[in-house]
Amino acid sequence: MGIGDCEGGLLKAQDTAVELYRLAALMLGDEAEALALVESTVESVEVDPCAPEEEAIDAARHHLVETAIGRMNQAHPGAFAAPAELDGPVTCIEDEDLSAAGISSAQIAELVSATASGDGEGSRLRSWLDQLPPAQRAIFVQRTVLGWDNGTTAAALSRGAKAIPEWSAAQASEIFRQALCSLATSLVHAEAQRVAV
Repeated sequence: MGIGDCEGGLLKAQDTAVELYRLAALMLGDEAEALALVESTVESVEVDPCAPEEEAIDAARHHLVETAIGRMNQAHPGAFAAPAELDGPVTCIEDEDLSAAGISSAQIAELVSATASGDGEGSRLRSWLDQLPPAQRAIFVQRTVLGWDNGTTAAALSRGAKAIPEWSAAQASEIFRQALCSLATSLVHAEAQRVAV
């Protein structure tokens, strides 16, 4: 990431590095690997700090996500093979809307924020993410943290894992619904345990 002389450029670069670190940690689950990934992203992606903020950050996000997927795919060969198309959803929800799984956008934001701060809620999300298959983890992070749609998510999976055949938006959607069902179940169990204590 290049740092220019425009006002606020250094601050924008620092904020971007922090965001990329959080994203890398959620994707990879290992803080040392996350830091190494951010460093390689910062070295590889030329971001003009004077460019419109979203445009500059988006290039770095895509690079980081695709590189993380490539690393996850190397660690777990075959984990990012595109699944067979299903005739219909076979998960606990038919809609990929968070509310359909009994999860609010505010709950997701709170869990992600807690993960960054390292408190108890954050460790619960990290533990849950660690239990997911790599493709579910990558899709969940892209959809909920970055807010990417299924098509963008599928393209990142295909490029990062060099998947052939490539992922479709429908496949990404189905795997996301599976992750939402898993998270909803996890939240219900955690709440039941909290109430029982």
